[in-house]
Amino acid sequence: MNIKVRKNIEGLVPYPPGKPLKELEREYGISNCLKMASNENPLGPSPLALEAISNSLENLHRYPDGSCYYLVNALADQLDISPDQLVLGNGSNEIIDLLVSSFVAPGDEVLSSFPSFLVYQNAVQIRDGINRVLPLKKMRHDLKTIASRISSSTKLIFLDNPNNPTGSLIGKQEFDDFLSTIPDTVIVVIDEAYVDFTSPELRLNIHDYLDGDKPVVFLRTFSKAYGLAGLRIGYGIMRREISTYLHRVRQPFNVNELAQVGALACLQDKGHYDKTMAVTREGISWLRTGIEKLGCPTFPSYTNFFLVDVRRNCREVYELMLHKGVIVRAMDSYDYPQYIRITVGTAEENKRLLKALAESLTEIQQDEAGNNNH
Repeated sequence: MNIKVRKNIEGLVPYPPGKPLKELEREYGISNCLKMASNENPLGPSPLALEAISNSLENLHRYPDGSCYYLVNALADQLDISPDQLVLGNGSNEIIDLLVSSFVAPGDEVLSSFPSFLVYQNAVQIRDGINRVLPLKKMRHDLKTIASRISSSTKLIFLDNPNNPTGSLIGKQEFDDFLSTIPDTVIVVIDEAYVDFTSPELRLNIHDYLDGDKPVVFLRTFSKAYGLAGLRIGYGIMRREISTYLHRVRQPFNVNELAQVGALACLQDKGHYDKTMAVTREGISWLRTGIEKLGCPTFPSYTNFFLVDVRRNCREVYELMLHKGVIVRAMDSYDYPQYIRITVGTAEENKRLLKALAESLTEIQQDEAGNNNH
């Protein structure tokens, strides 16, 4: 075969998907596996969303509403913004791609941090842009260094806030100081996938920036707090001068019917949302206390997950916990070789995770002691 592909695509590393739970259970000979690695909502979607989705199944032969009219207007009312300041997508991933497609030409630069969401870099590489990736400093975005690396070729800056995987947060004064140094030719993108889990008084207020003199875009999703990860729906909040270009490049019918009606129903179920927040707060507090009693420091987090310093090879801990039917995220690929990332679950799930971690650490300690005695 003599086909040729562009060099930027040839060197692209695909996003690494996890194996299906059933396949992992088959490989490891386990059952009733518990997934606490992907920061999903352990309560699942709102019952109102499930009902709305079920009622919409008979309409699947029809194209979805290409404008997402009802959901856009409901979100605009909730956020107190104009509908034309919103762009909906097939997950907030698509909004990232639309921003890069609209504003990054071959050879243009985009700044982001490592570790953070891999999709930023992939989207830029696909468009033949140049990724400038700056390391986190003490597990937080190094805003001063990022600002110092801006050039005339810089078009976008991606900042996930809170950060994934560390859970750290950019404060308002810190962000305002950073923004004051940014030229108005650069769009700053604040990815708020986990902002629902952050106390309202600690969040950046979108109204402080939408009409400011610097272009700022906020990204949000229904995948985490609202439990609709399987339907892939997210959105961007931005000034209309930016949204008009994203609408020009997005595909028609990019948000499917079930995602639209499910998300709309989620917005109407405050009880389920509040329960999710309560379960997360209680779970983080309980898990943090229990894990630190095992001698493993935890990193502060403003999300539904947090990092744990297991003080040894994280891959070994991950494998032992997997054999006990509990999946966490080993952080060695993020340059944190002694850390695992865990998602907060229900009370029962949290107890099972803590038990699996305690047993795994004990087994490692016994093996180390045995090796030292030889």
